[in-house]
Amino acid sequence: MSVREGCSPVFRLAVLVSGSGSNLQVIIDRLHGKVAGIEVVAVFSNAPGVLALERAERADIPSAVFPLEDHDDRESRDLAMAAAIESAKADLVVLAGYMHTLTRVFLERFPHRVINLHPALLPSFPGTDGIGDAIRYGVKFTGVTVHFVDEGTDSGPIIRQEPLPVHDDDTAASLATRIHALEHRLLPRVIELVALGRVTPPPQGSRLVRVDDSQPSQIQW
Repeated sequence: MSVREGCSPVFRLAVLVSGSGSNLQVIIDRLHGKVAGIEVVAVFSNAPGVLALERAERADIPSAVFPLEDHDDRESRDLAMAAAIESAKADLVVLAGYMHTLTRVFLERFPHRVINLHPALLPSFPGTDGIGDAIRYGVKFTGVTVHFVDEGTDSGPIIRQEPLPVHDDDTAASLATRIHALEHRLLPRVIELVALGRVTPPPQGSRLVRVDDSQPSQIQW
């Protein structure tokens, strides 16, 4: 955690986005400058012109774009983005709809400091269409997972999950509406817990993440 001279401790977030940024907006609305000293200090995207960047601009949050085609390969792009995150002195990197897998060279710079949100109960339905996969498979429950990021596809240690029933008449669109509402509650709470030091990453050789959720949230809904 970084501390600004003469001020309360600040927990600094860098948020990575690829699309509309609805979860970024929730972070801005519910956490940014409001809870546990949390501030969004940078928003970075792999895609130019997305709505998430407009959301950052409206909130006066610095942003930048790192298109893959502007770099020799994914590793060099990730190194450039990692340097920007380090320059912003971010304590935590939050993937909020970021659609590229991060490489080892990036993750080694931020051990257990990168988290992701996924619209399924991992390890079920990893990948880019967790909601559609749940509908096609016919499961009776799905949900949302927040996890630490590793080099695999949605395979990092799980921090917190919440289930959601799948109705017999659900479509991918109707389920997505309820999934997104759950995401908008779960992700801010996990970020708050990390900022307060209540999330303990797994020790070497383990995947067990310990979460102290004994105190009420400061988030106003």
